[in-house]
Amino acid sequence: MDTVTPQDPQTTSQSVTHAGGPAGLVDAAVTRRGFLRGAALAGTGLVAATVAACTPGASQAWEFATSRPLPSGSPAPAASAAASASAAASAAPSPSAGMNMSPTPAPSAAPSSSPVANMPPGWSEHDINARQVVRRYLGKIAPALKGVYGDAAFAKLADILGAGDNYPELAAVPEFAQVTQGNKEIRPKIVNGVKVFELTIDEIDHKIDALKAPLKALGYNKIWPGPQLRVTEGDKVRAIFTNNLKETTGVHFHGVAFEDFFQDGVPFITQKPIAPGETFTYEFTATPHGSLMYHSHHNATDQVGRGLLAAFIVDPKDPAESYAKKYGVTQEYTWISNDSVGGFTINGHGFPAVVPIVAAKGEKVLVRFMNEGIMMHPWHLHGYRMRVVARDGARLGSAEFYADTLGVNPGERYDVILDVDRPGVWAFHCHILPHVEGTEGMFGMVSTLIVTPTKVNLTPLLT
Repeated sequence: MDTVTPQDPQTTSQSVTHAGGPAGLVDAAVTRRGFLRGAALAGTGLVAATVAACTPGASQAWEFATSRPLPSGSPAPAASAAASASAAASAAPSPSAGMNMSPTPAPSAAPSSSPVANMPPGWSEHDINARQVVRRYLGKIAPALKGVYGDAAFAKLADILGAGDNYPELAAVPEFAQVTQGNKEIRPKIVNGVKVFELTIDEIDHKIDALKAPLKALGYNKIWPGPQLRVTEGDKVRAIFTNNLKETTGVHFHGVAFEDFFQDGVPFITQKPIAPGETFTYEFTATPHGSLMYHSHHNATDQVGRGLLAAFIVDPKDPAESYAKKYGVTQEYTWISNDSVGGFTINGHGFPAVVPIVAAKGEKVLVRFMNEGIMMHPWHLHGYRMRVVARDGARLGSAEFYADTLGVNPGERYDVILDVDRPGVWAFHCHILPHVEGTEGMFGMVSTLIVTPTKVNLTPLLT
């Protein structure tokens, strides 16, 4: 995945390190064999929080495309595995707009790597399936946690995950690195002072997780979510979209205060729809600053539900108002939820293919929640309270508040800051429980905040 160097000073001040830490993390002491040895040590508990409910995304990812890119000189992120076209499956039927819609439930569980004969006393098949999902999520990151949290916590993790089974995921890349992650920030061209973005609207095969067959989906520049566009308040923006679909569409920049309403992107109100093969150009001044979005506004229940959604970030013109300057934010994540085709997703994926937030003790992390679905989702963070600093792009000022559960309605955006001061693996998930957990374990809108004692570099474990 490509990293992008921001052009604006305000943007640069917000650049973050997702895991640019000591290069010696992955060494002989953190091998699969060492992990198995650690399983023999006594102890119970730290990562019980992981098994409890878990996982989101960074740049997104060390660096993955949901947060800010790594600064210059940081290690390049691992390339995501391409979805297999040969396994493409037809998309789920278009959902109705009713609030009683039931999207695709939990992904099919992989066969358990633990024989039934080895099932611990009192456990059921549900427990085996639930553990297996977490094994897929962590992959070979699990052995590396010895060098992060130390021997005692590592022994507890080994016991919780059943390392004595010598399960194959211990040597596998974590599942979120096995699928294509969207939301990559792209650099505009500068033409006579105008920031120009060129995008395509495409049919794609998209994998919700690594085990399910790909869905027939849609994407801007062939990814879901589409590219993150980032500019500065007051910039002149030109967004050129070429429609490669077999159907008409339109693009709405959600939250922009347009001077010319014909740029608003609503077919038959402000424009004719963009026909297959046609190109349409939107031009406007980027205002106000904040967390905005762009998405289809034509047959939107289907098209947005199938992936035509993305983030549009407008940084404040005054550098003093940037999150880095004003709040001391060191990294940020964009978290786009959807609940239509593909089920309950964060950035186009369901657990265990959702990228975690990884931060070191002492960091301040910005999370931009964006709800592109048709249901409200109350996001709950274990162990921490979120400082809620902006709603729909507008700073709250003296109305800021703290919450460990924050309901985000369809179309809403909330910016929250996490002041991480306690290491651990903390569950981060929607608290409508049918959206996150079932008989086959956790799925859908589940993520984790992984707080490490010091900065670490886990990128080598993603290949």
